[in-house]
Amino acid sequence: MTRSPALDGIRVLDLSTFISAGFCGTILGEFGAEVIKVEQPQAGDPLRQFGTKTESGDSLVWLTEARNKKSVTLDLRTPEGAELLKKLVGKSDVLLENFRTGTLERWGLGWEQLKAVNPGLVMLRITGFGQTGPRAEEPGFARIAHAFSGLSYLAGTPETGPLMPGSTSLADYASGTYGAVGVLMALRERDRSGCGQYVDIALYEPIFRFLDEMSSAFAFNGTVRERMGADTVNVVPHSHYPTLDDKWVAIACTSDKMFRRLAIAMGRSELAEEKNFGRVEERLKCRNEVNELVREWTTGLTQKEVLDKCENEQVPAGPIHNVRDISEDPQYAARGNLVKMHDASSGSNITTPSVVPTLSETPGTINHLGPKLGAHTEEILTDLVSLTPAEIENLRKHKII
Repeated sequence: MTRSPALDGIRVLDLSTFISAGFCGTILGEFGAEVIKVEQPQAGDPLRQFGTKTESGDSLVWLTEARNKKSVTLDLRTPEGAELLKKLVGKSDVLLENFRTGTLERWGLGWEQLKAVNPGLVMLRITGFGQTGPRAEEPGFARIAHAFSGLSYLAGTPETGPLMPGSTSLADYASGTYGAVGVLMALRERDRSGCGQYVDIALYEPIFRFLDEMSSAFAFNGTVRERMGADTVNVVPHSHYPTLDDKWVAIACTSDKMFRRLAIAMGRSELAEEKNFGRVEERLKCRNEVNELVREWTTGLTQKEVLDKCENEQVPAGPIHNVRDISEDPQYAARGNLVKMHDASSGSNITTPSVVPTLSETPGTINHLGPKLGAHTEEILTDLVSLTPAEIENLRKHKII
């Protein structure tokens, strides 16, 4: 039996720019929600120009993160544009925004005004520092969120100082994901009580939440976690190790049992004896020595040889991939983690990450890549707001759409 998508019948107004709140819309759209992207006339979302450009003029980031969305242009700073948005709000379930705190209120489109139009509305608000607190009105970007959350302080080595933790957009994607969780919980409550609510997320909060016991340990015994390079606090060996063929492996020994298995894989079972490094307390005292023993072993073997020996002894280990490795990895292929989509605007095939998570009965889909600016303006204003062609043309003449 063919089932409807999980979020079929949910309508989302996406007012966001760049990634954070917009990524929530991407997730919802992949699982069947109708996502209407509201953009500034002429210019559109700055995300269109962010990153690698394609022949269509839009970036690869836009084509990926605006997939399945409809594009409507509307100048929310004008009274006419604000009024049209309110009409759309009256026929929608969710509104997503990541303007600086207070911006929508200045346009007459704050939570209180929109709730009056639609009491069942769920509104996601992602800002640099949230809707409250002494820094609420400050601008925020993911790099600032990484710094403020404590993540950047931990990235790097004692010698390098704080480094960028992999991706400058990590906090955007994390807050968008948490935003989707919040929206779905709020919709569940609305279905139960009829009451809408807003979801308030600061960009730094998901990253701070990801940092396991860091804040608890400080409150408990005053420990300030420092940069450890590739190592991990509390356990060893749990790091990155080079191999004979100039590649790298990640090995994760989170318990004495795992270390015993690694010692056997290394042909050095005596290392796991209690008098040596059999207990984690002893390994932590001798972190550098233990890591050097593992490093001496891995550098004498190819990456595949190390991984094969670890697999034979059930030691958690994996290759450290670059993007070329990812494109050739059979696990990625088997899971369908990369999808080729045709972009009609550029005439090119674009490779894009597939939908996450996988649902067994109502899986998500990618129907199309990011749309051209304003591609659905007439459709939405005709179908949802009942404007006539003459009214739409007048709005266009005055650059409201």
